[in-house]
Amino acid sequence: MTVKKNIIWSDADWNRVSPELRDAALTQYEFVQGKDNLKKATIAYGKPEPADLKDAKNLQWIHLTSAGYSEYDGDDIRALFKERNIKMTNSSAVYAEPCAEHLLAMILGLARCLPRSVENQLNAKDWNQREQRFDAYLLKNQKVLLLGYGAIARRLVELLQPFEMQITALRRHQTQEKNVTIISGEELPKVLSETDHIVDILPDNNATKHFVNRTFLEQIKPGAVFYNIGRGTTVDQIALMSALHHGDLSAAYLDVTSPEPLPSNHALWNTPNCHITPHSGGGHRDEFDRLLRHFLDNLNAFENDEKLSDRIF
Repeated sequence: MTVKKNIIWSDADWNRVSPELRDAALTQYEFVQGKDNLKKATIAYGKPEPADLKDAKNLQWIHLTSAGYSEYDGDDIRALFKERNIKMTNSSAVYAEPCAEHLLAMILGLARCLPRSVENQLNAKDWNQREQRFDAYLLKNQKVLLLGYGAIARRLVELLQPFEMQITALRRHQTQEKNVTIISGEELPKVLSETDHIVDILPDNNATKHFVNRTFLEQIKPGAVFYNIGRGTTVDQIALMSALHHGDLSAAYLDVTSPEPLPSNHALWNTPNCHITPHSGGGHRDEFDRLLRHFLDNLNAFENDEKLSDRIF
């Protein structure tokens, strides 16, 4: 019989976990909920409030049920983690696949004019065969720029390989990557002027706020397509709408916006060639099972003093 060595605080939605996996986890480990119970927990699974961490003096490790961690990336939280030697991991491994597939779906959909067909069927119902046949384009040899090069970007690169696209990625640290050209910020203007597809996978922090702004958009290749599955705060949405209205961008696809939820009267909804999904890019039917399995695998590594997957701090 497994000894319950750690008290695990969790804010997970257990009703969305399959009964077999849920029962196995709850039988083997002690999970607790509530702000007060966080104080006695050694492990946190979920997204505890950053303000509550100061009183959680027994915490040794936090495993986030998200890929993003911007609310924990402040100097005060980092100092607290360092002082108490608290580890933090996230769930990038869970969300890389669905987010990359979501991006691929929109890249292909726009290339084949599928959103236009859907809109036509819901409205005019014109048989605009000639227009759509000659507006569709092939992906082969087109250029892709990835803003950010984490788990989602790496998986997207793998999915794009069969299409023989030319892929470049902007990242802070210069590395050698197979099938990808890594560039620095100094090289960005030239690359933007040549790129057909710009994919924003940037996190939310002070350095990325409105990274895609008017100056950025003025440097793009006319007719390029912009995609955002990172964070809405990384884009100056007024500048983006202007670029779409003036035809500088041929289209934009947004899975994230600022604010969220996006109000029904927001101008983005009616901006031409702007396609929006409700921050659903990472979603999939067995999402909560995969989150829990990822945590349990890491928990086994934690208990055996082994390397943790998706380590942040």
